[in-house]
Amino acid sequence: MSVETSAAQRQPGASEASLHFEHVGKSFARRGVTHEVLRDVHLSIGEGEFVAIIGRAGCGKSTLLNVAGGLTPASTGAVRLERGPLDALSSDRAVVTQKPVLLPWLTVYGNVRRAVDTLFASAMSKSDRHAWTMRTLALMGLAEAKDKRPLEISSGMKQAVGIAGALAMRPKILLLDEPFGGLDAEARAHLRTVLNEMHGELGLTILMATHAIDEALRLADRIAMLTSGPAARIGDVIAIAAARPRRLDPALLDARAALTAFLSRQQLFGEAA
Repeated sequence: MSVETSAAQRQPGASEASLHFEHVGKSFARRGVTHEVLRDVHLSIGEGEFVAIIGRAGCGKSTLLNVAGGLTPASTGAVRLERGPLDALSSDRAVVTQKPVLLPWLTVYGNVRRAVDTLFASAMSKSDRHAWTMRTLALMGLAEAKDKRPLEISSGMKQAVGIAGALAMRPKILLLDEPFGGLDAEARAHLRTVLNEMHGELGLTILMATHAIDEALRLADRIAMLTSGPAARIGDVIAIAAARPRRLDPALLDARAALTAFLSRQQLFGEAA
C-alpha cells in the first residue's frame, strides 16, 4: 500500500484515463448570491479503476458526481471521457443514488428490463434483451428475486436493483452516490461483496462518493479526499494497493489513519485545512 502526498501524483496518463476532471468549478446562484461549491477540482480516473471521493457531509461530493453524470454543468473547467467532452446526459455514464427510484408495480426483473428496452430496443433482439437482463440480475445476486416487487424486498436488495439497472445500460462509467448510506450493517456487507465481485468481473470504471472511511478502504483503488466547503477541492489522494477482497487488517492502518486525520482537520478548520 502507498500513501500519496499530492493529488497530482499517480494520475493515469491521458492516453489511458477514462474520466478526467479538468480544473472543474461549480457555483450556484440563490437570491442574487453566488455560492461556490467546488473550485479547481483536477482528477483523472483510469479505465477500470475504482476511485472513491470522501469528504464530510455537504462538502460537494454529490455535486461533483452530478457534474460527472451530466445532471448539472460545470461552471468552470471541463469533464472529459476518453478525451471527449461530457456536456450532456448520455448512456456512457450511469448514476446510482442512495435511494434508488424503482417502479413499485414492476418486478425486480421488470425494473431492470425497462432500462434495457429503453436503450437497446433497436440494437438487440427480444431474446437478447431478456438474456442481458438476466445476466445483469445474476451479477448482482438478484436472479432468485426476479419476480418480486419493490415492496417485497429489503432496502439492500432495492439498492442492488438500482445498481443492476445502471449496469444494464452498459455504461463506461458507473457513478455511485453514497450507495450504502441507508443500509444496515448486514446489507452493507453483502452489497459491498457483490460490488467488489462485479467490478472485478466487468472491469468497470467506478467513481463513488462516500463519507464512510471503511467503505472506501474496502472498495477503492484510490481515495480522493475533498476538503470541506465552500469552494471544496481535492486535498489529497491515497492509493490502496492491498489485494481484494479486503478486510480492515493492519495493512490498511496507515491509510485509515491518514483519512481520519484529514477528515478531522476538515471538521476543525474547514477550507483552511
